[in-house]
Amino acid sequence: MGAVATAASVAGCSTTDTASGGSLLEQLQADGTVTVGFAGEAPYSFEENGQLTGATVALHREIFKNLGIDTVEGVNTDFGALIPGLQARRFDVVSAGMSILPQRCQQAAFSEPEFNYTTALMVPEGNPAGLTDMQSVKDSGVRMAAMTGAIESDYAQALGIDAMQVASPQDGMDAVANGRADVFALTGISLNWLEKNNPSIPVDVTESFVAVIDGVPQVGAGGTVFRTEDAELRDAYNAELEKITADKDKYLSIVGEFGFTAAELPDPTLTTAKLCDGVS
Repeated sequence: MGAVATAASVAGCSTTDTASGGSLLEQLQADGTVTVGFAGEAPYSFEENGQLTGATVALHREIFKNLGIDTVEGVNTDFGALIPGLQARRFDVVSAGMSILPQRCQQAAFSEPEFNYTTALMVPEGNPAGLTDMQSVKDSGVRMAAMTGAIESDYAQALGIDAMQVASPQDGMDAVANGRADVFALTGISLNWLEKNNPSIPVDVTESFVAVIDGVPQVGAGGTVFRTEDAELRDAYNAELEKITADKDKYLSIVGEFGFTAAELPDPTLTTAKLCDGVS
């Protein structure tokens, strides 16, 4: 496993500049280091005891090591600023389990799916409003929080819910715990991690569900994000990723410790091309 630098130690660094010659893949292999942008969303990519960790990071360590790049460094960035930061070359790729969505595909290039996931709701202990899914949030008229740039924020907008925007999962949990919001929507895997690791906070997490927008189930899938011009790096990454996602035991040996199960193993028929075309 490659050495990992904390976000603070790399936040001031400029990253790749392919103008000096050679592809980004070749430069990363020569340097032995890749810098990833992450948003502190556990269990995908976050800091713990000053070290970068998470399921996406674990995949990156495995895959980039197989590509001859041994060290993974991180730059902590608000979720909504990850793609702009990538375009501004603050980091080489985005490590955040980011949903593959048509509007994002117009801005950047995605790997093939690394995770399938569903949505859940964090609510006050006991779930006093009896919330079960996004439609129940709309029907009840409760105050909802969503993370800026996250798919759940898009769900809220599509349903006409005026959701409070928060910068991080911690902010969303705090909003519910402090009574500023009645519900916080995010991927179920993230909310269950938050609840498990904050047992003193009086919140519950509902059963996960597939959001339905305009009668269409929204099956979510997330991947690593690359600049569009770095197709060689993306393709090399995808070749290594496929070896992992095609082997359930190998996949779970990498991401299982972060709460991921076979239910999150990507559906091989749900490709990035389909997701970028808006097919879920």
